[in-house]
Amino acid sequence: MALIDGGTFRMGSAAFYADETPVHERTVTAFEMDTHPVTNARFAAFVDETGYVTVAERPLDPADFPGADPADLVPGGLVFTPTAGPVDLRDWRQWWRWGAGASWRQPFGAESGIDDRLDHPVVQVSFEDAQAYASWAGKRLPTEAEWEFAARGGLDQALYVWGDEPDSPGALGGNHWQGRFPYLNTGANGWVGTSPVGTFPPNGYGLFDCAGNVWEWTTDYYTERHVVPGTASVDAGSRVNLLAAASAEPGSRIPRRVLKGGSHLCAPEYCLRYRPAARSPQADDTATTHIGFRCVRDI
Repeated sequence: MALIDGGTFRMGSAAFYADETPVHERTVTAFEMDTHPVTNARFAAFVDETGYVTVAERPLDPADFPGADPADLVPGGLVFTPTAGPVDLRDWRQWWRWGAGASWRQPFGAESGIDDRLDHPVVQVSFEDAQAYASWAGKRLPTEAEWEFAARGGLDQALYVWGDEPDSPGALGGNHWQGRFPYLNTGANGWVGTSPVGTFPPNGYGLFDCAGNVWEWTTDYYTERHVVPGTASVDAGSRVNLLAAASAEPGSRIPRRVLKGGSHLCAPEYCLRYRPAARSPQADDTATTHIGFRCVRDI
């Protein structure tokens, strides 16, 4: 883990997506952070010791899916599948499919595995799974502010973890999509999909993979804009309940959390979110091939 000294910083950005606004000051106290996302090897050690079963591996309750064919209700997760050619980038369903049997052990479905990917970030983990691992490890998941502060590596309001200039194919700052999304990926330093942790340069605090590779869970509920501390007029408990309810997608009761850091699927023409200020919503029960996590520890 790396020691992250506390401080006050300007959080967010007004240059890209609306949910990154407003730019405002936030203060975090000192903490320790994993230098890279949790790997398949470490998650396997957790499962071996505890017998934990991830959300993606559990049977589905037909009551949660009224009208669905029970034969279709099999455990699994979302799997990225490249398209045959250019498609309308407004419809994400064209490159995501339900992977029956997909789990952290078999990220792309029943025929896949991780024996040759033990040093890659674990994926197909839900928010609950990440919390369970963190508790076992004597740690916790970071807040959005902690994650962004750490990812910036001491660079105030820089666009990327390495500075303000975009990276280039010859000097990539992180594992993000190379080529044409979602049908042509030439590979980031040779890696298509996730890469071993530590493959790309660290930021100023010695943290790896804060730009791309996998999105990472935080504990904050997602809002369409930043909720600036001190602006709410309700008590803390009520505020949390309101944020949890408001974070869910229309028609759903499942809260959504903030993901940070972007992933290997982020492409400039579609998802320029491999930046410290970038954020993305994800339902607590979701597991996919591009979401992982790292932990922090209080000092």
